[in-house]
Amino acid sequence: MVFEELESNVRSYCRSFPDKFTKAKGAFVYSNTGKKYIDFFAGAGALNYGHNHEYLKSKLVEYIETDGIVHSLDMYTEAKEQFLLKFDNSILKRKGYSYKLQFCGPTGTNAVEAAIKLARKVTQRTGIFAFMGGFHGMSLGSLSVTSNHYHRQAAGIPLNNTTFFPYAGDTYNMDTLSYIEQVLADDHSGIDKPAAIILETIQAEGGINVASVEWLRSLEELCRKHEVLLICDDIQVGCGRTGTFFSFEDAGIVPDLVVLSKSISGYGLPMALLLIKNHLDIWSPGEHNGTFRGNQLALITAAAALDIWGEIENDIAIKSAQMKSVLVRISSIHPQIEIRGKGMIWGVDLSRIQSSYIAEKIRDKCFEKGLLVECVGRKDSVIKLLPPLTINQVELNDGFHVLEESILESLREV
Repeated sequence: MVFEELESNVRSYCRSFPDKFTKAKGAFVYSNTGKKYIDFFAGAGALNYGHNHEYLKSKLVEYIETDGIVHSLDMYTEAKEQFLLKFDNSILKRKGYSYKLQFCGPTGTNAVEAAIKLARKVTQRTGIFAFMGGFHGMSLGSLSVTSNHYHRQAAGIPLNNTTFFPYAGDTYNMDTLSYIEQVLADDHSGIDKPAAIILETIQAEGGINVASVEWLRSLEELCRKHEVLLICDDIQVGCGRTGTFFSFEDAGIVPDLVVLSKSISGYGLPMALLLIKNHLDIWSPGEHNGTFRGNQLALITAAAALDIWGEIENDIAIKSAQMKSVLVRISSIHPQIEIRGKGMIWGVDLSRIQSSYIAEKIRDKCFEKGLLVECVGRKDSVIKLLPPLTINQVELNDGFHVLEESILESLREV
């Protein structure tokens, strides 16, 4: 097979989904044999608007056909201007936020790197507090605040200057924020005040662990009290995934730095942003740059996505309720199945079922039956459900029918 012969052994998702895909539309992906898959994977959160959305595609094709600028480093372009104005008017001003936008290299991890660097520059402190179960990227700076041991050991060097704490409602069953408060107040704790605390409001790769509104508010209060910057990694759970454009809106908090990537382009094109509170934008020119920052084609589709965001936003609550209702029924199949989620990101936690690789067996059965789902969390024991926000209710039900059937079959084999 050409992929096994020529592609690096580092490839990963293709091992879970061993088919050759040729096209995709809406909530469906098709293989070269014509097999049709319902997509509850959505590019690990990069395809909130589904595959090849017609409106976004039309804007992209129109731009390409007029020989619009494709590469420009960080020079001024009409595409960038259009996106900046739409994002400011339709998202930031509407919500009362005042952020500067930094166009980073095209991946989320690059924007996380920028956030960490800027936090250190602003505070003149080096440490970062992060949370167990958090995932923030695979480059060395981002990896230093990612807790997964499997990924960390691949760094090949010590990953320093990060202190990890249990996440909200984590298995450690402790009051994390009170503990952090004590650590910062104790002159014998051995832990210096950090530059920033970084978190995901819902840990996606960590197992769909959801922080409560109260916990997030208390965390922001702690940061303000100790003059520590708060970084919200909204790469996977932002851009509408939780029901609001930013995942932290329901809590009423305003992070100092917000990282966006994945679905910010709307079309699956590479793009990453760092939102910076105005007074924190103390970069000197070129201190953080990259050849492919400000992907022009992504800016076109990102602006187009903002045009249709309002109509999509109105449907998320309905589809979220539909997902929760079906999952409640599925969880009743077995007393040790737990469900967690918000908006249109949900997880089926099978960690308490005493069977090796049960979640992976369910994922494989789903794949055989034409449904793409991913395993996440500790020991890959959680089925992550991440359908496109644009999926219709019939398609959503069809996907859940496959999931329920796969869970039932797998449990009978335990």
